[in-house]
Amino acid sequence: MTKELQNDIIQWDIKSWSKALSYWESNVDWEKIQDGLELGGREGGLSLWLALKGKKTVCSDLKDVQSTAEKLHLSYDITSLITYQDIDATDIPYENHFDVIVFKSIIGGIGRGDNSEIQQKVFKEIYKALKPGGKLLFAENLIASPFHQFLRKRFVNWGNAWRYVSVKEMKGFLKDFSSYELKTTGVLATFGRNEKQRNSLSKIDELLLNKVCPNNWKYISFGIAVK
Repeated sequence: MTKELQNDIIQWDIKSWSKALSYWESNVDWEKIQDGLELGGREGGLSLWLALKGKKTVCSDLKDVQSTAEKLHLSYDITSLITYQDIDATDIPYENHFDVIVFKSIIGGIGRGDNSEIQQKVFKEIYKALKPGGKLLFAENLIASPFHQFLRKRFVNWGNAWRYVSVKEMKGFLKDFSSYELKTTGVLATFGRNEKQRNSLSKIDELLLNKVCPNNWKYISFGIAVK
């Protein structure tokens, strides 16, 4: 995968979040996947990734997703495999339909106002929409350390509104699935003020901090859950 393509798929804090992409690449039997859904697509990076694998993909977000995502897909000439649909992740209008559903960094925003019940509902809707044996590929922001929490509240516009989740909560959200694997990564990289800084800090994470810091200090969870 080229650096440009990885950037277009992940789009922000690329070195850290691309850990999820590498994990999904290696732990899914892609020959068995035909139909996919991206939730919270915005610019459609994960839809691009699925379509480039030759998978029929629904690129979705709460509203106006075609206007925000189609430009990227046109640049790769894969729009024949992608359809656009405005979908509320808490009310997915499909049942036993998709081989794979994928999302990145949507649960915190959905839980605005400290609403853990609506966050749980997203996972129930995903479970419903997957075929038996279908896979959820997830990557989500964690609440992380007290230092992360303090800085978000001080310096991130949405830091006081989002409901960041813990590793324990993520495991609870996945309890209905027949199996799941959950990984964590990232400690310093999120503090970078631009992509160059985040890239440099991610090297420290990779070489040292991901190995020595507890999971509840890390700010990204990712993995695969099987219906």
